[in-house]
Amino acid sequence: MKILNFGSLNLDYVYQVEHFVQPGETLSALSQSVNCGGKGLNQSIALAKAGAEVYHAGCIGAGGERLARELAENGVDTSCLITVEDIQGNAVIQVDRSGENCILLFGGSNRDITPEMVRKVMERFEPGDYLVLQNEVSCLPEMVAEAKARGMKVVLNPSPFEESLLHLDFNAIAWLLVNEVEAEQISGKKDPDAAWQLIHGKYPGLSMVVTLGKEGAVCYTPEGRTEQKAYLSSVVDTTAAGDTFTGYFLTTLTEGMEIGECMRRASRAASISVSRAGAAVSIPGRQEVEKALEDI
Repeated sequence: MKILNFGSLNLDYVYQVEHFVQPGETLSALSQSVNCGGKGLNQSIALAKAGAEVYHAGCIGAGGERLARELAENGVDTSCLITVEDIQGNAVIQVDRSGENCILLFGGSNRDITPEMVRKVMERFEPGDYLVLQNEVSCLPEMVAEAKARGMKVVLNPSPFEESLLHLDFNAIAWLLVNEVEAEQISGKKDPDAAWQLIHGKYPGLSMVVTLGKEGAVCYTPEGRTEQKAYLSSVVDTTAAGDTFTGYFLTTLTEGMEIGECMRRASRAASISVSRAGAAVSIPGRQEVEKALEDI
């Protein structure tokens, strides 16, 4: 079973700060680094480190050559990448003393994906393969439609949330992976259980995972509800925590593990990632996660 991640590729300009910059304020950063990132790249690396056979499709723009190398060096198949002339997608990330972050995103090359590229890439995939999507690239409706026609299982992480996402064919989506804010934005319900009831009523074939930060996570399927506590760790940078959770949850799911075990492994991997600085570089490998679970 293959996983295609049609996702974003960003250069992350990360600034460590005392506090997030306020309107009208000029603030000196404590340090600066340039890292490989983007929700798409982070999730592909998390999937690969968790043990999945993952293919990344997307656009490499000017200045983004190191992103393709980063994917390949971490075990991701890069044969679906194309090179474009546009500037590479990038993000400016502030990380405060507590490890929380705020992100300013510029799409750049990530918005150069075309319907023709979508069709060409997906010719390589078969019924039962997974398609992983976020909202940092162009042509999401075309991707969902093409995957549905091919019998692929669509996984959507609707981040960053925009109203246009509500026009996607949610009947074609197998899994919705959201945080509590995104769950409310989609459903209009603040309580995750209420959000699930509304979403399940509209799309009975869909399953959903809601991550709740320090409160853990909860998984909803047509068969039932599964809670998972958060594992405590020293927080340094939360940037890749959600992407790490996604990668480990989906990998173990495709391996046929029970939902509870998928949630447990994903939560432990995410707790390790927040204890480290950087995005893609903070994602732990599978052996490290399994050892951490044994040590609990």
